[in-house]
Amino acid sequence: MARSTRGPILRRRPPQAARHRHGHEDRISVLPDDLLLLLLRKIDTHTALGVGTLSRRWAHLPRQLPDLDFRVGDILSPRYHKWLLVGNGSESEYGWQTSEEEIKPNIRRFERRAMRSLVRSVQSFLDAGHDGRRVNRLRLEFFTTHNTACINRLLAKAIDAWGGVSLEVLAKPIHGERQVHAFPSHGLCEEPRASRLRSLKLGGCVLPPLHEYSSLSTLVLQDMPESTPGAAYEGVFTSCPQLQVLHLISCQSGDQIIVDAPRSQIRELVLDKCEFMRLCMRDLPYLERLASLGTRVLFESASFACLRQYNLTLGFGDDLGEYGHVFVKILKAQLGLFFGHAMEITNLVIRFTGPGRWIVPSSSPATFLPNLRRLLVADVPSSWDVSWPRLLLETAPSLHTLHVHVDPSLAEPGDEIPWQPTMLRHHHLKEFVMVGFQAMERQLYLVKFVVEVCTALCHVALFKDGHVQDKGHWDWELMTEQYSWTQEEKGTMLNQIMDGVSSSSIVPSQLVFG
Repeated sequence: MARSTRGPILRRRPPQAARHRHGHEDRISVLPDDLLLLLLRKIDTHTALGVGTLSRRWAHLPRQLPDLDFRVGDILSPRYHKWLLVGNGSESEYGWQTSEEEIKPNIRRFERRAMRSLVRSVQSFLDAGHDGRRVNRLRLEFFTTHNTACINRLLAKAIDAWGGVSLEVLAKPIHGERQVHAFPSHGLCEEPRASRLRSLKLGGCVLPPLHEYSSLSTLVLQDMPESTPGAAYEGVFTSCPQLQVLHLISCQSGDQIIVDAPRSQIRELVLDKCEFMRLCMRDLPYLERLASLGTRVLFESASFACLRQYNLTLGFGDDLGEYGHVFVKILKAQLGLFFGHAMEITNLVIRFTGPGRWIVPSSSPATFLPNLRRLLVADVPSSWDVSWPRLLLETAPSLHTLHVHVDPSLAEPGDEIPWQPTMLRHHHLKEFVMVGFQAMERQLYLVKFVVEVCTALCHVALFKDGHVQDKGHWDWELMTEQYSWTQEEKGTMLNQIMDGVSSSSIVPSQLVFG
């Protein structure tokens, strides 16, 4: 006998009111659970929890979501963002300026109101039970107020009971205040040794103990306060046994931090706009990728035998206003200061900036980048002597690719490097590309030097317009635009570059002007 399908169809049929509300049939509610869950994953959890009021058909669905998103930003009203614009100096919609005394209370009022709504939503979610559920990812974004106990409770529940694998906790201070979120004395959860936590991001929080999370492999710390002791950061390097990826973003500490962790498994380290009294790199035996972005790092040993990819972005004097030029005259740094003995680097990105050139030739040039293959020197200030990357060419005998990007912003030229004659012959460089080429004297000098000393050149390209597009922290792509040089301009530049050149294998037809 053929089995009737009438029963299941009747059980999936939405209520009469839902089907005929406003004269339209509710076709969404007849969809299977898998499709409904797919729809709910596109919205934040705070909104998803409200779908139960639409129909009993939807009520159980939020309990099955593997990812939870509680973000206070999804609750803030549009009027809040208007007040922020006014607070940033914009005129109100009525054309008059609002006083500071009126702006801050209104911004704070919206923030606290949104936070109360978020707390109610989290509390309701916790009170509903959800025994036996599994959570893959939990994201919490909230304002730091006195009423965050339920946030800590949800976090502990996600780790201890629901087997959370990826957690993101971003605490934001109420406008104009400086609070940071503090966890209970026991930390993130009750049973860290039994947790499955593999990825953790903490922002605007007091750093909790993490040494017992044996599965933790990825850690991001952001906006850690200046009161964070240096020992707390050092403990992350030395006490998290399986940690492989560590990012510190806008973190602060008034203490010196010494990275000396011979048993660490960290492969990737990113230091982005951090302010420490001093950060000394001594030992990370498995470190393969390092990005030091606006963070001053001092190498103190040669224990970086696995380091292959390095992004070094550093500026001196930019934040000193009218005293910037005075500062850079005092600071004269040799290139080797920033590499120590990390001799296995094969891929390097360098951005050195400031109101004046502060990098200087070494008194005795050394080959401290013997394995370097690909090099990008980006954002070279046009006020600098643009030929300074010659320093890197002299210290990297195995270099295959050299890309130089000159910042096109106009500036008065600064002091020039008094280069000494060289007997250097480079036998591996095949590609040289300069973006931001304006045919200025020191730019032509660098091109002429490369063409003269590099015997294996196959491709030289000079582009007037373009920029660098980062592909992650350690790779890049040059985005160029075609410029119509006249034949006379090309001829003049070509004569200047090739004049007196005898040892290079490059021929005029291999020089591209774009």
